Amino acid sequence: MANEQEKELAARASLAFLRDGFVVGLGTGSTAAPMVRLLAEKVRAGWKIRGIPTSVQTEKLATSLGITMTTLEEVPEIDVTIDGADEFDPGLRLTKGGGGALLREKIVASASKLVVIIADSGKQVAVLGKFPLPVEVIKFARPLVQKKISAMGAKAELRRTAGGEPFVTDEGNHILDCHFGRIDDPPTLARALSDTPGVVEHGLFINLAGVVLMGKGDSVVEIRKP
Repeated sequence: MANEQEKELAARASLAFLRDGFVVGLGTGSTAAPMVRLLAEKVRAGWKIRGIPTSVQTEKLATSLGITMTTLEEVPEIDVTIDGADEFDPGLRLTKGGGGALLREKIVASASKLVVIIADSGKQVAVLGKFPLPVEVIKFARPLVQKKISAMGAKAELRRTAGGEPFVTDEGNHILDCHFGRIDDPPTLARALSDTPGVVEHGLFINLAGVVLMGKGDSVVEIRKP
């Protein structure tokens, strides 16, 4: 599949931003997983890397491949985080959380000197909103938050597993997938969601990405904020 090739190309290109001895934030999802495998090759070749995973899933993968894990308690700052995105716009604002790890992903990104986003060409949009916006909520507050988000003009649906059970994040919360349509003013929406009691975190990542590496066909396009 073309987009799988693009993901692999972007993941490989991201290694140019890493150095032996770095603390690396390890993203979650179908684009981040190839990066973790490629990084493990560097570790086997002798690099001393410590990883901070953004999910239990990524931690299991990285540990199984021989990458040493560390924590935010042990390190004051992350050198580079490499992660995927569900969407990115020309200002490098992102929608993330399709894999359910948005809370840890945002914490890790905020603690990083540089955030490198790797993506296939299908993730590039002129305006955010094509992909439903994930919002992580405390279970107790979910009905209330769902009503408040509906009042903001979105259709908010509880994310469920393939078996029909409510999806539960690594931190024990639920996720509402919110269909806003075009998000013309991401900062204003981000503030409104953050100010809603019961919302733990939302999938709008603003002023966090330093560079996007987008696989396109058989090449990689590097995009920085204008």
